[in-house]
Amino acid sequence: MMGRVWAALLLLMAPLEAGAAPTTLGRWAVVVVAGDDQSAHEGYPTQAFDNARRDIATALVALGVSPANMAQFSLHPDRDPAGQSLLTAPRPIFARLTRMAKTAPDGCLVYVTSHGSPDGVVVGDDETTPAQFASAVDFACGARPTAVIISACFSGVFVPALRGPARFVLTAARPDRSSFGCGESDRYPFFDGCVIEDLPHAVDFTDLARRVRLCVAAREDTEGMRPRSQPQVFIGSRFSAAMPRFAHH
Repeated sequence: MMGRVWAALLLLMAPLEAGAAPTTLGRWAVVVVAGDDQSAHEGYPTQAFDNARRDIATALVALGVSPANMAQFSLHPDRDPAGQSLLTAPRPIFARLTRMAKTAPDGCLVYVTSHGSPDGVVVGDDETTPAQFASAVDFACGARPTAVIISACFSGVFVPALRGPARFVLTAARPDRSSFGCGESDRYPFFDGCVIEDLPHAVDFTDLARRVRLCVAAREDTEGMRPRSQPQVFIGSRFSAAMPRFAHH
């Protein structure tokens, strides 16, 4: 008798499961950060990081991110013609992410484009270490699915601190390698340009990582850049199981 009851319940549930909509980015809390405004070596001003911040944010909205759940940060919010940017500094960035995560509970996405070193990534006037970054992400996002993408030289140093079962981590370079394309004449860093190029075609974060790594390698070959930056990726088992689909509009 009990077996027949369970069988009936499973039959009733099957159509619901089969027709369930895949998880999307609609209720994810998102921050996109331009961490610096200087070129790599000369110290001249560059728009590359802000260009990337602006156009990545636009691409994410096209994938289903709600503008109400996204915040952008720049060292020059006064120059943002759309008036959508806040001033880059670590504390406000993660305070805003924490607040948004309370009303957008499905997941978190943190995207930072800046200069980096073996000690961390430049965020405004400070260099944020992997341990500081990981602690802030943990506080803001907890155990929910969280994607962290860091576009900077040596950004692979962040992978050990950020990895976890519910995490996706994509970095522009190995821990001991530079990334390329943040001079004063560059529109975007190479890595960010590949993200912008590939987001409209990727189906999820795993596919994005695959596409971006191929794109960066091809760009570096074309430009003769050596040694290759070799972007790094980590995908936790829980993140993989709950990975949202990109809803292209």
